[in-house]
Amino acid sequence: MKEKIDPLSITGRMTVTDLISEYRKGVFGGGKIAEAVDIYEEMLEKRCTVFLGLAGALIPSGMGKIIAELIRDNMVHVVVSTGANVTHDLIEAFGGFHLKGIQGVDSELHEKGIDRIYDAYIEDGSFVLFEENIQQILQRVDPELSVSDLMNELGRHVQSPHSFIRQAYLKNVPVFVPAFTDSILGLQTFLYSQDHPFFLDHIKDVGKIVGLVSDAAGAIFLGGGVPKNFIFQSMLMSPHTFSYALQITTDRPEYGGLSGATLEEAISWGKVSETSKLCTVYCDVTIAFPLIVAGVRNLFSRK
Repeated sequence: MKEKIDPLSITGRMTVTDLISEYRKGVFGGGKIAEAVDIYEEMLEKRCTVFLGLAGALIPSGMGKIIAELIRDNMVHVVVSTGANVTHDLIEAFGGFHLKGIQGVDSELHEKGIDRIYDAYIEDGSFVLFEENIQQILQRVDPELSVSDLMNELGRHVQSPHSFIRQAYLKNVPVFVPAFTDSILGLQTFLYSQDHPFFLDHIKDVGKIVGLVSDAAGAIFLGGGVPKNFIFQSMLMSPHTFSYALQITTDRPEYGGLSGATLEEAISWGKVSETSKLCTVYCDVTIAFPLIVAGVRNLFSRK
């Protein structure tokens, strides 16, 4: 059905809801953000199980509290994360922090014990704090458990309400980390295992996430990579497909990487169907996702 594109009207004192309504008039990135708001809202209205994939440096960028509060408010029901995001979430839960505004070339930063993630920074002291705390916690957990069970145990031992690992524990939301060893947390568990019996069962989590999919499921991918694939492959052993899928990415499909693969491509694999509602927002996650979350929250607060 043809629809006229009306000029957007931007005025003072606009709410996020007003801005999203204006975006609905348009196309390109703004139009996609409005579409993403509508899809996420519909996921929640239909009481879908919402799977959230976390890739990229989301916690260092300040996104952790947003994610934690989505879990707290029953707007996310399953999390699949990189090991790095879990590591940085725990660093902040232990009292460490990330920084901005630091100047200097990378060789100088290295000499000062400062690590750079684009324009976010973290001091080596925060990793020392992380090591001290994680080694103590590992001594208090079962030496044989799955990765998601370990995430639950970590959430039990931290107290910060802004930690998504803590909120996942409180809300009984499983957190899967399929590339667990590709992180500082993975290195710390390796070090711990050199002097203590310790075994993580990765295979158990495959069966666990497969058991969570149903005909009422939606997926939100912040970035791509391993979390995106781990969520999508959960449907390969199911008669169902994801009814909704939303991704925010800056990658392109032409290079064959999963992070840039279109959601429509997943139809050929049976992960989504021709009737699934799909939306890709080509944008920095730190720009698009807060807008989308704010839009969804404002819509629900008015109902």
